[in-house]
Amino acid sequence: MSLPVPVSHRPFAAVGLAVSLSLSAAGAAWAQPAMVAPPPAPPQADAAPAIRLPAPGRGTPDSFADLAARLLPAVVNVSTTETVKPGDDDGEQDGDGEDAPQIPNFPEGSPFEKFFHDFMSHQNGPEAAPRKMQALGSGFIIDASGIVVTNNHVIRHADQITVTLQDNTVLKAKVLGHDDRTDLAVLKVETPHPLPAVAFGDSDHARVGDWVLAIGNPFGLSGTVTAGIISSRGRNIEQGPYDDFIQTDAPINKGNSGGPLFDMQGQVIGINTAIYSPSGGSIGIGFSIPSAEARGIIDQLRRTGKVSRGWIGVRIQDVTQDIADGLGLKAAHGALIAGVEAKGPAAAAKLQVGDVIQTLNGKEIDGRALPRLMADTAPGQVVKLGVWRHGQAVTASVTVGALPEDPKEAPAPKPDAKAQGSVQLQGLGLTVGAIDDVARQKFNLVEGQKGVVVTSVAQDGSAADHGLRPGDVITQVQQAEVATPADLRRLVEAARAKHRRSILLLVQNGDGLRWVPLQLADDAK
Repeated sequence: MSLPVPVSHRPFAAVGLAVSLSLSAAGAAWAQPAMVAPPPAPPQADAAPAIRLPAPGRGTPDSFADLAARLLPAVVNVSTTETVKPGDDDGEQDGDGEDAPQIPNFPEGSPFEKFFHDFMSHQNGPEAAPRKMQALGSGFIIDASGIVVTNNHVIRHADQITVTLQDNTVLKAKVLGHDDRTDLAVLKVETPHPLPAVAFGDSDHARVGDWVLAIGNPFGLSGTVTAGIISSRGRNIEQGPYDDFIQTDAPINKGNSGGPLFDMQGQVIGINTAIYSPSGGSIGIGFSIPSAEARGIIDQLRRTGKVSRGWIGVRIQDVTQDIADGLGLKAAHGALIAGVEAKGPAAAAKLQVGDVIQTLNGKEIDGRALPRLMADTAPGQVVKLGVWRHGQAVTASVTVGALPEDPKEAPAPKPDAKAQGSVQLQGLGLTVGAIDDVARQKFNLVEGQKGVVVTSVAQDGSAADHGLRPGDVITQVQQAEVATPADLRRLVEAARAKHRRSILLLVQNGDGLRWVPLQLADDAK
């Protein structure tokens, strides 16, 4: 499966490369054969009303030339140089740089294979001299004094950064601030005269189907303009906790990283960051950070060089329909709490594992949006959370804290009692056992781990379908703690007695805690 990748590239020699773009919208008149007019159709009762669009559609522009000419001077190339020492992992480079040289595929045992192998070993050996790696990306000027925005992965680890303007003026740049979580960076260049700059637009008002322009430095080809539309909004591509990307089919390639996505008014509504591609080139699926998210981050980086985010200290997941059925919720929406940080704001507000946060200050939310909404909330502000807890709606007031640099997980509580025995739940497709010394050693469990351990999973059962594996630990069932396999069987039987269609398990593994809904079937005892 192809995954989204940063739109970055190291420069290469391009010989005889020609690119063309043709957009046309020509009308056509079709000749119709002469025919006798049919008799009028009888009137239809209760005809369906005509569909009304929310706003008049915009036609295809005759040309993007005037808009591009106005915007190009504010888009820059960002070039970086990094010193790579022997033994450094070049694969860590996200950026628009040369990949490490690869040994050609010579026939096994041939002299050429040995020659290149020895050469590469010498180049990358511990005694080799440090190498200089260069990378290219894109950026854009947001202030005439020389403030440039780009992606963090373009300039990360760079020893030297230069910015090249549209007129080929080369300026040295320094980093004012960068943010790993949103992949944004702000640079400053010194210039004796004001530079052309562009303004941010409101990405919240951009609609799917609106025309957009992408300008940048793909494959080192400076000043490249491509056109397309907004293909989707609110994309989560698993690149970070605050994913909310604009998707566009405007061609974006490696080297476009950090370049702007413009609307038809010439305002920046996105910052091009990643593409989805099996080959590394554009297939019409690009992702941009919305300006509504980026503006606040960029402002903080300009002022303080870092970003302060709100945080309440919970680990959450989306509420699926299976989870909603297990909790007795009618609608599948909200953020299900899978963990509460000890001494965090949520713990102080008495939020619990298994609570479903459904509203934030009266507005409905889903699990994916909660981290971003909390991050955008100023530390110290009090928010009202609407929570579903054990079949009842309650309200919790939480004083938002500042996101720690490296939040630590709460230590696992010690078990109340030592469990004995094992239980096979064929209706769920798994077998669980007690957490004893043998289980801790076999499954590498920490001392004091609470719950019951999954010892085997049927390949054709509900547990396997939901990703459970031997070694996973079940700590709660239907928001009730389990200490022994017998506790698990009792809670499953209680759910069946209530004619529930599914049951919720709180499962812990190397990735942390998550709620897993399993369909209930007759349990062979």
